[in-house]
Amino acid sequence: MKLFQKVITLPAKPRGFHLITNQVLQALPEISQVEGGLCHLFLLHTSASLTINEGVDPSVRRDFLKFTDSLVPEEFPFTHTLEGSDDMPAHIKGSLFGNQLTLPISGGKIVLGAWQGIYLCEHRDFSSNRKIYATIIGT
Repeated sequence: MKLFQKVITLPAKPRGFHLITNQVLQALPEISQVEGGLCHLFLLHTSASLTINEGVDPSVRRDFLKFTDSLVPEEFPFTHTLEGSDDMPAHIKGSLFGNQLTLPISGGKIVLGAWQGIYLCEHRDFSSNRKIYATIIGT
């Protein structure tokens, strides 16, 4: 049994849905040492999230942004406003999408569908670097 853990630091990104598949894979060369197992990604933040979706056509990511901004509008009368009008909506969006993913590993590679990619969903206008705690376990 093999176990690897590390923190992946992603540079700050603007509000939006950002394809990070290649960044994650480059940061985790240990995956190539695992014949079969799992890669767990846990985002260490409450105003961003992780998801898997269409990784080829960028219009999908733009539509995600438009939809989520309309689903959770900043104009709602939130009481948690100390950190800006985008903060509480970002917390709600983060909870809706979630902060973790578990991906299978087979033959030293992450298993994703032909059109799938890993997204960092940045819900703040001006974020800081984002950290993902990665755990790889397998044989």
